[in-house]
Formats: sequence, C-alpha cells, structure tokens
Amino acid sequence: MCLNLKTDSIKMRTLFRNYANTFRGLSTEVWWLSLITFINRSGTMVIPFLSLYLTKSLNFTLTDVGWIMSFFGLGSVVGTWIGGKLTDIIGYYKVMFVSLVLTGVLFVLLQYVETFYGFCVGIFLVMLVADAFRPAMFVALSAYSKPENKTRSVTLIRLAINLGFSAGPAIGGVIITTVGYQGLFWVDGITCALASILLLKVLHPKKVNILDEVKTANPISAYNDKAFLIFFIAMFIFGFVFLQYFSTIPLYYKDSRLLSEFEIGLLMGFNGFFIFLFEMPLIKWLEDAKKSKIKLVTLGLFLTAMSFVVLNTTGWIGILILGMVLMTVGEMIAFPFSNAFAVERAKKGNQGEYMALYSISFSLSHIFSHNIGMQMVAKFGFTITWYAITIFACVGVVILLYLLHVLKKEHKNFTFQEVQTNKGENQ
Repeated sequence: MCLNLKTDSIKMRTLFRNYANTFRGLSTEVWWLSLITFINRSGTMVIPFLSLYLTKSLNFTLTDVGWIMSFFGLGSVVGTWIGGKLTDIIGYYKVMFVSLVLTGVLFVLLQYVETFYGFCVGIFLVMLVADAFRPAMFVALSAYSKPENKTRSVTLIRLAINLGFSAGPAIGGVIITTVGYQGLFWVDGITCALASILLLKVLHPKKVNILDEVKTANPISAYNDKAFLIFFIAMFIFGFVFLQYFSTIPLYYKDSRLLSEFEIGLLMGFNGFFIFLFEMPLIKWLEDAKKSKIKLVTLGLFLTAMSFVVLNTTGWIGILILGMVLMTVGEMIAFPFSNAFAVERAKKGNQGEYMALYSISFSLSHIFSHNIGMQMVAKFGFTITWYAITIFACVGVVILLYLLHVLKKEHKNFTFQEVQTNKGENQ
C-alpha cells in the first residue's frame, strides 16, 4: 500500500515537472505581458453582460441590441486597423499604454449613456480604443520572445486571455448582485487603469530586454503580400466557424439536446479547463516535432469542422462531449500556430499592419458569424446548418492547402534568387 502511494507520488511529481518544463525559456517580459493581458481581460466583464444590461436596465429591444453589437464589431475592426498603423508609426509600447488608459476612461463614461444612438457611438468608440491594443500586444510579444519560443509565448498569452474571460464573468455576476450593473463599468475602468500602471512599471522601454525586434529597411505592405492575404481569408473562415460555439451551439444544446443552463455551462467550461491543462504541453510537443505551421493550422481547422459533422451522426448525448473535444483540440492547434505564422511573416514588412490584418480577420468573423449562423438555424434548422458550416470549414482547409503550394513556390523563387546573387558576387 505504502509502496503504491510512493510510486503514485513520484509519478505525480514527474508529471508536474514535465508540465512546468513546457513553460521554461519564456522571457520575464512575456510573463509580465501575460499578467497585464489577464488583468485587462478579467476587467472587461461588461461585455458578457452587455445584452442583459441593454435589455433590462435600458429597456432596449432585441433589434436594438443587434445593431449595437454590430457597432461593437465595427469598432473592433476599425480599432485593430488603427492600432496596427499607430504601432508602425509610434511603437507598440505607446499604443498599448494609451489604449489601456483611454479604454478605462471610456468604460466609466459609457454607464452614463442611455439613448440607443448614443450607445451605438459609445460602444463603437470603446471597442475602437480597446482593440487598438491587440496588434500592438502581438508585436510586443514578438519583440519580447526568442524566435524559437514565439509559439509558446502566444500560447501563454492565450492562457491568460482564457483565464481572464473565465474570471471576469464570475466576478461580474457577484458585482451585479451586490452593487448593480453600474459597478461593472467602474471595475472595468479601474482594472484598465491598473493594467496601464503595471505596464508603465515593468515594461517601460528603458527596463526591458528586446530579444527579437526586426526593423526592415524597405518593408512591404501586408496588403501586397499574396500569401498573407490567402492566409487572411482562411483565418476569417476559421473565425466564422469557431464563433458558432458562442452563438448557435449553445442554442443547439438547449433547444435540440434539451440541456439545462447549468449543463451547458459545464460543457462550455470544459473547453477552458481542457485548454488550461493541455494546450502548453501539446504546443511544446508539436513545436519539437518541427511541423509546418500552416499544416498544423490546417489540421486545427479540419478538427473544428469535424466537431460539427459528428453532431449529426447520432442522438447519443456523449457525442456533444466528443464534438467539444474536437473543437477544443482544433482551437488549441490553430490559434497559436496561425498567430506564430503571422508574427513570422510580419518580419518582412510593417509588423503592426500584419498583426492588425491578422486580428481583423477575427473581428470581421464576429460581424458576420453570429448573425448568419442564427439566420441559417431559423430558416433551415440545426442539421443543415451544421453540414453547411462543415462545408465552409472544408473550403478553408482547401485554401490553406493552396497556401502551402504558394509558400513552397515562394521559397523556391527565393532560393533561386539567392543562388543567382551568390554567383554574381563570386564572379
């Protein structure tokens, strides 16, 4: 008995040590950036309760809420684009700091807006300023990471975002029941201020080590990069498919599979818990395998597609867990490696512009995914919608396979030009 307990204890310590080792080698600056991101994302607790606040406190109709959410998405697109431009002009640090400070101020002011048109403008401005942070953060992440650690650095940021989004709604629910909705706006503003102070204290340009900052003499525009534009289309499709898990899938669980809100919460919560436990070890293993990033993104999108088609195969309730596992593993693979590809590609041009375009692909998905998914379910039902989503995802898979062909051709041309240059120098 004692021997078994000792053996189990050794196994657990070994398992924990191996898990901890997957985090080794990441710079102190990346850890600080992850903490700042966690504080910032935990603070945006207004967002999950926004539709409830608008309907219950301001008495807006569902149509009004729909339009407001459209302005939410538009603000995200414009803010991400502006953030990318400013990052290339004034640098990522200044953009992140100003974004955090102004977002805090705007969140506090938003609670005093009570008209429909005012709230459309207000939420547009909040998201414009808030999402300017994203491309700047990605460029900072690239600068603070060694080339071999970029994918795992992205994964750590994703863990911080997931933990923040998990903690935020839980804390927000307590604030609503004790203080009311107004308390959310104040806490959001305060957390943004705290994140900006922490940024000022620990990531000031005079205090950090830059590990991989690239300045290109003649940078090309992301909009002239054929391979990256193909990648952008594929990421829009991935975002469109993935976001169904935050709109139509919960309805499917409730209306078609008759799950309670508590059961839906457990199933959705399983996604975050699974990511927290297994994403970093999985990414470390895939990195060590030296696989092509685009091939891995293709695999991630394919697994996400399969998570929809399996729902139509049987009425067995366990298939919902299988579908969630397929989607979660697909997400765990596709997001870090797509981000790492974008960071790597950005070295040849304006980094802020590249990372903005990458983020915009998901912002555009937000604008179209929820609405189109809902309309399809209302008109055709869940079964046909899942088949349509799967086909759309497979189109994305084909696009990524075509991207692999473009990248191979590009590499051959680059190698040929390099050989010709060397010949000319030798002569």
